[in-house]
Amino acid sequence: MMTRRELMAGAAGLIGKSPIVDTHTHFYDPSRKQGVPWPSKTDPLLYRTVLPADWRKVATPHGVTGTVVVEASAWVDDNQWILDLAKNDKSLLGLVGHLEPTSADFAANLERFAKNKLFLGIRLSARPIAECLANPVQFANLKRLADAGLMLDAIGQPEMLTDVARLAERIPALRIVIDHVPYSPPRMPKELAQYPQVYAKVSGGMPSTDALDELWSVFGEDRLVYGSNWPVSDKVAPYADIFGNVKKYFAAKGRVAEEKYFWKNSQAAYRWKTR
Repeated sequence: MMTRRELMAGAAGLIGKSPIVDTHTHFYDPSRKQGVPWPSKTDPLLYRTVLPADWRKVATPHGVTGTVVVEASAWVDDNQWILDLAKNDKSLLGLVGHLEPTSADFAANLERFAKNKLFLGIRLSARPIAECLANPVQFANLKRLADAGLMLDAIGQPEMLTDVARLAERIPALRIVIDHVPYSPPRMPKELAQYPQVYAKVSGGMPSTDALDELWSVFGEDRLVYGSNWPVSDKVAPYADIFGNVKKYFAAKGRVAEEKYFWKNSQAAYRWKTR
């Protein structure tokens, strides 16, 4: 048995310990009556029920305390499915939903979900971002995000980054997080450094030191955020390895930079609140 002194020493070690927030997880349940549009039944690794309790089993041992969920389903009501999960699960700090700004129902759906404080924004791929920049009606829908205090996750290949810069220029109030970087090979335009509202999410597998150095040179200590991309990340490496890889890099940058990377920057980008 531990002595009282050992117990007190252990408790003291937890006092003031920084939170760690994983800003990229996916939850879904193929056993639902309606099933799921993603992942495919042909994917033996991912096609299974994946819920917050499953994520906590792999994340909690590393001190990860909360997550921002990114909706991969294109079904509008699946946004509500995640919000219902989060209602009684305080480890879920918020949802980046899936709504199409090209849809005639976008404004109504955004108003519906934005009433829930756990709805933090939406994720878009390269094509709809380009379409919004070219279409005044769709562009107005993205401006609605900024006006509501919501944000945008952007996912796509490096070619998309030109449009990300254009969007940042045209809607300065819109916070944008670029998903799944660094790219391989590294390709991050230096021009993105001039937009303080643009962040980069290090959720691209097991990046090398050189790749992380490139991100650091563009975004610095204030605009890089942690995301695992679990459970998809299991295709690359176990959660412990994904986490350990970035933990080693950012710990070497010092306590201030490490805390910014693991939670402070994501709070600025997503505006999640402690529950």
